[in-house]
Amino acid sequence: IIDDYTRKVWVFILKTKDEAFQRFRDWLTLTENKMGAKLKHLRTDNGLEYCSEQFEELCRRSGITRHKTVRNTPQQNGLAERMNRTLLERVRCMLLNAGLPKSFWGKAVSTACYLINRCPSTAIDMKTPSEMWYGKPGNYDNLKVFGCIAYAHVRQDKLEARTLKCIFMGYPPGTKGYKLWCV
Repeated sequence: IIDDYTRKVWVFILKTKDEAFQRFRDWLTLTENKMGAKLKHLRTDNGLEYCSEQFEELCRRSGITRHKTVRNTPQQNGLAERMNRTLLERVRCMLLNAGLPKSFWGKAVSTACYLINRCPSTAIDMKTPSEMWYGKPGNYDNLKVFGCIAYAHVRQDKLEARTLKCIFMGYPPGTKGYKLWCV
């Protein structure tokens, strides 16, 4: 999901397309509560995940105007298509740099999204999407390189190691810590 005005991006990893409605509904509730504003327009392609009766009903009840692209014309939804390309290019680079297999693509996509929201964009006068969304500059103190070595603190006996060697996998939403993978 991309906000046209702020260019803020949200990524949801789905196992099946029928999960899209529930994720959208949760996102809609969260963002409207957080921002105190209602979603007015929604632009999507004609994918089946966006054309279900329950999706249409939610938009009707919420007063959301739908803008659907013509079938097989991704160029009509250029902003989303370019963001998909940008995310995949970054994911490819992150996985290759970290030496991780493709099975970690979901973690890499989430991390790429996190970083995109904190990078300046020419489309919004070199501000960051997070700055536009929240109204204050971002904090870069917690940024780490995807796939770098990290150490998790563990409580053990007095003579046992107090850390585990892990690999940095990203930033969990709503948490100050990090996602780590214990090798």
